[in-house]
Amino acid sequence: MRRLLAPIAAVALLVTACGGGSSGDSSSQAGSSSGGTTKVSVGVIPIVDVAPIYLGKEQGFFADRGIDLDLVQTTGGAASVPGVIAGDFQYSFANITSVLLAQSTGLPLRVIAEGNSSTGDEKADFGGIVVPPGSAITSPKQLEGKTVAVNNLKNIGEVTIRKAIEDDGGNPSNVNFAELAFPDMPAALANGQVDAAWLVEPFFTVAKQAGNTLISSNLATAAPDLTIGTYFTTEQQIKQNPELTKNFQDAIQESLKYASDNPDEVRRILLTYTKIDPAVAQALTLPAFPQQVNAASVQTMADLMVKYGMATKKPDVDAVLSQG
Repeated sequence: MRRLLAPIAAVALLVTACGGGSSGDSSSQAGSSSGGTTKVSVGVIPIVDVAPIYLGKEQGFFADRGIDLDLVQTTGGAASVPGVIAGDFQYSFANITSVLLAQSTGLPLRVIAEGNSSTGDEKADFGGIVVPPGSAITSPKQLEGKTVAVNNLKNIGEVTIRKAIEDDGGNPSNVNFAELAFPDMPAALANGQVDAAWLVEPFFTVAKQAGNTLISSNLATAAPDLTIGTYFTTEQQIKQNPELTKNFQDAIQESLKYASDNPDEVRRILLTYTKIDPAVAQALTLPAFPQQVNAASVQTMADLMVKYGMATKKPDVDAVLSQG
């Protein structure tokens, strides 16, 4: 096994800068145990991507494996990565780019399960770049010099937007990104705060129903069957709590299969952790929920991060996906 140790100074800097708590000892990494169950905190984002884990909790897939699941909402990888490093979360959901970026700086993160993927269909994906009604922008190339909203800087939205601009013949370095939470993006488009926004469901459908126009399905075109989100933890957590980690992985995989087999349940559960109209839940496009990470697509993201200057050191995909 390749040994990857995070420099203490790098970990402390990231946690301090992002508002994380104190670093977790072995007991906090394991979670508190009582009555034969282990309480496990998991960072999630209030978007459709994490519907499977909510369904899995409801269906008892985690409880069946002795896990008392506590789902804590965050804004994205910028919050979940330091949360995992600090021991605030034993596991967390984040887009794959956030995990790769953290790993490239020396943080010992490991992907332990698939979260969700693009549908691969440009005409029916669960996210994309939209512009407000009446905008002169009709293609990614025209985003040059414009301001585009993303939920976190240096994440999968930014990488795939830059690729969409380049593929359209534009300069991928000549675009400005503004960090906004997904729920705030439709209003930012309406009031002219940004020229375009990258959204995922359910906010993608909310924005389109408000009259905003899709100009690029950037996730579907970035790589075939692109892995978008994953569940991850630290190398230390895996080593100290291998059985707990294995149980969590098994429960996630069962949850992903359940979500794939029961799309109506995905739409129903979405209403329990987001504030959206039920009609939006019925209209939105669901992501794919495969049970395995697409390693080739992860490598594509790592290569693009270096190409676009988002990572000074190439992320080690083999290390990130290593379980041993």
